[in-house]
Amino acid sequence: MSVITAASEQFLKRYLNNASPTGFESEGQKIWLEYIKPYIDDWDIDNYGTVYGIINPGKEYRVVIEGHADEISWYVNYISEDGYLYIIRNGGSDHIIAPSKRVNIHTENGIVDGVFGWPAIHTRTGKNADLAPSLENITIDIGAKNREEVLKMGVHVGCVITYPDEFSILNGRWYVGRALDNRIGGFCIAEVARLLKENKIELPYSLYIVNAVQEEVGLRGAEMVAQTIRPDLVIVTDVTHDTTSPLYNKKTLGDVVAGNGPSITRAPSVHNKFYDLITKTAAEKGIPFQREAASRNTGTDTDAFAFSNGGVVSALISLPLKYMHTTVEMAHKDDVNNVIRLMYETLLKIEAGYSYKYLRK
Repeated sequence: MSVITAASEQFLKRYLNNASPTGFESEGQKIWLEYIKPYIDDWDIDNYGTVYGIINPGKEYRVVIEGHADEISWYVNYISEDGYLYIIRNGGSDHIIAPSKRVNIHTENGIVDGVFGWPAIHTRTGKNADLAPSLENITIDIGAKNREEVLKMGVHVGCVITYPDEFSILNGRWYVGRALDNRIGGFCIAEVARLLKENKIELPYSLYIVNAVQEEVGLRGAEMVAQTIRPDLVIVTDVTHDTTSPLYNKKTLGDVVAGNGPSITRAPSVHNKFYDLITKTAAEKGIPFQREAASRNTGTDTDAFAFSNGGVVSALISLPLKYMHTTVEMAHKDDVNNVIRLMYETLLKIEAGYSYKYLRK
């Protein structure tokens, strides 16, 4: 059963095609909020840009479903005298894939186009025959003849840089593009809000649909908003690695197959009783799912929520993703559909006021 509509996919396309780099998420947040407004009762935003919609506000028991809004990017770090830009990461951007990529440099006057240049293969001989990209040798060319011209074009140290690659659907079954990590999560939680509204569900608690900023640089948005909302229960959705792709090691990364359903993670930050509720809900509703384990931390906003406010009951539902942190991230449409279904069905199982403590006094 598909819950994704043609209108939903148009929103997803618009949302993914818009740049939303870490620390500069506001334009993407506007698109997201515009979409969910018909399905929520209220909304708010914090000082750093995390936006959350609220359904059934004012209840004592508070539940969060969350994704993160930011995408990896680059910063201009140095401009050489001959007009080339050297960069640093903003999040986990991969220098290996940079050469030959087009880029958008965001300035106060709009976008300046550029390219990550790279020397031709037949010029790389001798000691340079095996030259590999690194943060020290990749540069952006904007067609400027010198540093002065770069500055006149509005480009300066601190400008953020994104890739222009856009959303597509591959072979009818795969969503492809940059920044599926994790605006596809923002899409999923927005779709849950839509389903609750369309199905006229009356929840016994207040539900916060949270699109958090700055996950890619240390879970910072979730850390902040957790203190604001002070939730009782949290479901985080993020992406995980499809390990069937070449060059992945299943023995160390786990066995996750895109197309086989959401992945549900065991980890110190994941509450065992909540984990059990989610897996049992999936089994009861016939929603396929996979299992993962995470040592120490999940590396997702789950950790920020779980370890806030004296400990918040939290769980992680992940979307299998191919080629994470590239411009051709791939997610199977069935998995996206089933992430939405699993979150929705789990929300219907949550009882307001239920204690998840392992021991009772």
